[in-house]
Amino acid sequence: MANELAALSNELAAAVEQAGRSVVAVHARPRFSSSGVFWRPGVIVTAQHTIRREEEITVTLPDGTNAAATLAGSDPGTDVAVLKVESAGPAAAARVSAPPAPGNLALTIGRSEDSGVNATMGIVSAVSGSWRTWRGGRLDHYIRLDLTLYPGSSGGVVISTAGEVIGIATSALSRIAGVAIPASTIDRVADEILARGRVSRGYLGVGLQPVELPDHHKGLIVLSLAPDGPAAKAGVLIGDILVSLGGSAVDDTDDIQGVLELHPVGQSVVAAVLRGGVSREIAIVVGERPRGN
Repeated sequence: MANELAALSNELAAAVEQAGRSVVAVHARPRFSSSGVFWRPGVIVTAQHTIRREEEITVTLPDGTNAAATLAGSDPGTDVAVLKVESAGPAAAARVSAPPAPGNLALTIGRSEDSGVNATMGIVSAVSGSWRTWRGGRLDHYIRLDLTLYPGSSGGVVISTAGEVIGIATSALSRIAGVAIPASTIDRVADEILARGRVSRGYLGVGLQPVELPDHHKGLIVLSLAPDGPAAKAGVLIGDILVSLGGSAVDDTDDIQGVLELHPVGQSVVAAVLRGGVSREIAIVVGERPRGN
């Protein structure tokens, strides 16, 4: 048993050492740093909530030297920020081929300027399919971590015991536990940020509340309209009851976001509404969600 424990201990230490070669300390907020990961040559990803300034960002590289970094863009919805540095960094580590299962061991590796690589281990406590965050973004999977996330751990890499990358850690997307932002989500978000500098999300400019309809169906009543927002421009009125969007029934605001993900900014989507008990269709040109909303 002692030999088996020693072997496991050595394997975990080796996995941490290997993963730590791609982990940096990110200096973009007061008091203490966060962590980041070389995701592609010259590209570092980190947790967006740890980026408190857009200029004068530096990173401590794996060799202990400091380098200037440029913020390429960020996405509060998925809590992903992308930094560019002149250093190419190490080759990208292998990603997991499938989401982990509840009960699988996981390690989070971060870095600080003072102590270097730091690691924490626990289990994956819950996994589900596509998950919308309270910030309005969508993760390809919800991966909840039952492990300690220290103040500088957010943005650090989350790996399996085999050293494969599950994603990056964040403490900002759940109030009950840390979450791993899946590698596939990071790839998708980083692609858009590097191409456009931001992630565009559809926006109607309406405040909605679920309401029961006489036929036992549900809809969403319009309680407010953003001035000059897409819905207001299209002729939607306060008091209208939205029953479908883009041909899909809607009875929850998550339904709205799901439809908008299929209709890019600038595309027209048909909303079916009840106004004074009379059904009508209104074509709305999808707008881009304002920053901070």
